[in-house]
Amino acid sequence: MATGNDGKLAPEIVHQLFETHAGELRVFLTGMLRDHDLADEAFQLTFSKALQSGGQSREETRKGWLFRVAYHEAMALIRRNKIHRKSLNDLCQMTSGSLNESPDQRLLDQEHQEQIRQALASLPENQRVVVIARIYENRTFKEISEELEIPLGTVLTRMRLAIKTLSRQLDPPSHES
Repeated sequence: MATGNDGKLAPEIVHQLFETHAGELRVFLTGMLRDHDLADEAFQLTFSKALQSGGQSREETRKGWLFRVAYHEAMALIRRNKIHRKSLNDLCQMTSGSLNESPDQRLLDQEHQEQIRQALASLPENQRVVVIARIYENRTFKEISEELEIPLGTVLTRMRLAIKTLSRQLDPPSHES
């Protein structure tokens, strides 16, 4: 049995794919990621996905499918690492910035953060979940859509509505004299 009804690929076929394409796939991933540890991680994720859902691929195109999965896993790792580096940089800037700030500025920053927390809390739950996942957890809209099991358009609409509401609450219209 090569594939099951659940889309899984038989372990012996995954083993055969590994034996046939492992070297070429490692070279591909190492060239793409320029980091052996990341390449190893993408390599493992690729064969894990082959075992879990490789049965959805056709036998004659399985090598291409395997490389496409490897490419997507590598790109996901690149995105995660970029987000991680950005978060660390932001944290460093916030920390070093707060050391140089005056007590007045720190108090204003704390008040602003509290306003943001209150504005977020006032959002409907379905919008708040999307905002937190996108902004604080750095998830893509597609990932949010898949996790919540709702259409991508719904996620985008909820985000747009939340931003509109937050903008009104946090940036009240200025009254010109």
